[in-house]
Amino acid sequence: MLKAFFRGQIRKFEQQWGYDAAYMHDLLDAGTGTFFRFSFLPALGHSKDAPAAAMAAAGIVGTLAEDCGPCTQISVDIATAGGVKPDVLRAILAGDRSAMGETAALGYDFAQAVLDRHLADSEEVRDEIVRRWGRKAVVALSLALTTARMYPTLKYGLGHGKTCSRVIVAGAPAPFLRPELIAA
Repeated sequence: MLKAFFRGQIRKFEQQWGYDAAYMHDLLDAGTGTFFRFSFLPALGHSKDAPAAAMAAAGIVGTLAEDCGPCTQISVDIATAGGVKPDVLRAILAGDRSAMGETAALGYDFAQAVLDRHLADSEEVRDEIVRRWGRKAVVALSLALTTARMYPTLKYGLGHGKTCSRVIVAGAPAPFLRPELIAA
């Protein structure tokens, strides 16, 4: 009965976002306890403790570090639903710091510094985040970056990874660069 409920929730999620969540079905097939534990992790990457554009930037950079397909698309779709403007999302995807705005650029710089392990850079950016938005914002951005990387890794591990695909922002294809190709 619990499995049927969770399976219905997965199907609603798939329909809402136009997303193939076969990996979630695999988790549920492994056991309701496994699925239940996993279902709490996604909430960690969503917070009001940092601005939506900064959260989107950290999440998209994290997703692009692992995937350039459906996980990137759903990250964009969720950010759009959260109120992040399409031009900001296009700039984040393209790595165009000057076009993404100051707020998104700070989240973007933080994610890039953490992923690149530039400790001096990450400390400077982290200090700026704390100065502007408080310590909770650093936690929120760190969790957004971490959880964004988790999904593609899990999907690929379970055999559901996809190749790169076109990402659509506000109905139009948006070019993007993988983080390792973006000059920090």
